[in-house]
Amino acid sequence: MPLPRSRRRHAGGALFCLLGLLLAACALAAPAPVTLLSIDGPIGPASADYMVRGMARAASDGSQLVILQMDTPGGLDTSMRAIIKAILASPVPVAGLIAPGGARAASAGTYILYASHIAAMAPGTNLGAATPVQIGPPGAAPESDKPPPGAAARPESALARKQVNDATAYIRGLAQLRGRNADWAERAVREAVSLPAEEALKLRVIDYLAADGEALLRQLDGSKVTVLGQQRQLHTAGATLVRVQPDWRVQLLSTITSPTIALLLLTVGVYGLVFEFISPGAVAPGVVGAICLLLALYGLQLLPVNYAGLALILLALLLMVAEAFLPSFGVLGIGGVAAFVAGALMLIDTDLPGYGLPLGLIATVAVASALLLGAIATLALKTRRRPRIAGLDDMVGGIAEVEAAPGAPHQAWARLRGETWRVASTTPLRRGQRVRVVARKGLLLDVVPIGDDTQGESTCPPP
Repeated sequence: MPLPRSRRRHAGGALFCLLGLLLAACALAAPAPVTLLSIDGPIGPASADYMVRGMARAASDGSQLVILQMDTPGGLDTSMRAIIKAILASPVPVAGLIAPGGARAASAGTYILYASHIAAMAPGTNLGAATPVQIGPPGAAPESDKPPPGAAARPESALARKQVNDATAYIRGLAQLRGRNADWAERAVREAVSLPAEEALKLRVIDYLAADGEALLRQLDGSKVTVLGQQRQLHTAGATLVRVQPDWRVQLLSTITSPTIALLLLTVGVYGLVFEFISPGAVAPGVVGAICLLLALYGLQLLPVNYAGLALILLALLLMVAEAFLPSFGVLGIGGVAAFVAGALMLIDTDLPGYGLPLGLIATVAVASALLLGAIATLALKTRRRPRIAGLDDMVGGIAEVEAAPGAPHQAWARLRGETWRVASTTPLRRGQRVRVVARKGLLLDVVPIGDDTQGESTCPPP
């Protein structure tokens, strides 16, 4: 027997509510996603921006965990500290993972791993060598290096001691905050020691061994972690691993903060502006030069730049351009090339891997600048030796063609170098006749017919 309409309506509503409750229960039962950020290479302004914004985005998207997968030789101190500050202030727990197999987390990577709430390494990886690199000219040896056996001990500089002591206190504080081996962390700074994954687990430097992010999630399921003073339990079994790739902003920042690209942009920018000043109205060199120069200056202000080296490079470019316009017989050009090489070698004020300028690039840019200088000088000399072809004083000796006679005796209109002039002659002129200019009186030209100008040539100044 069919149900009454009112009962069918109530039954449908109850079924709809039951379905909604089931869907809500399934949504609550599904674990929150996990965000994976990866860095492969030196830690610099671009990677710091990528990680800091990635952690902030993970917090806003409701991720229960952020995994920082690293394979890095180290990086800049300012970028490293920006990442660590973001980790310490993150409302979402952060797990540092050195992966895949064969990866490393040297120098700045070791500090970041110690700062993470959870530390893990893949088999076949290593960390350590966290001694701060001595700031100085490329190739200079750190003051903290031990002397060779048998050699006299040399005292460390005050700056080196300050850097090492500051780095030691920093990493020991991170180790105590996360309950990890602080003594080994100090050795990593003072003695630049390194540690493989298996030994790091035995010495309580790390918490887990995991080949990749998925393996780490399986081990973390049900574990508890303290975040901003509050304890949380992770539910990572079956959680979705969201891999966040660097966006266009990070890629652009990574490109212009490369010392190689910054040097090329600086060179192109200065040359473009100089050529625009030399040839006003060309527009394109000035626009391209201004854009390249601004990008280069933005990238350089994010890098550890030696401003003496930057000043030498700018001086070198100006000297090489000035060589084309001043009769210095190569002195300015040679000085410019020498200043460019010296400035490029001094430009980046650190020995960190990934931040040096290749000698091949420096030599190539210097030779290219010298060749460009030679080409400009050659064109300038050819132009200087070329006879003048314009101006009122250069009309004497020019060939004109009579176009029309105005009616006055022995006068006509003639076309000379694309312009129409009034001409006068001692002999009658006819249309289409070719004449030679022998003198100029204001806006009137004295001419003689071609083939009958021997007398006129004797009375006119030579061309």
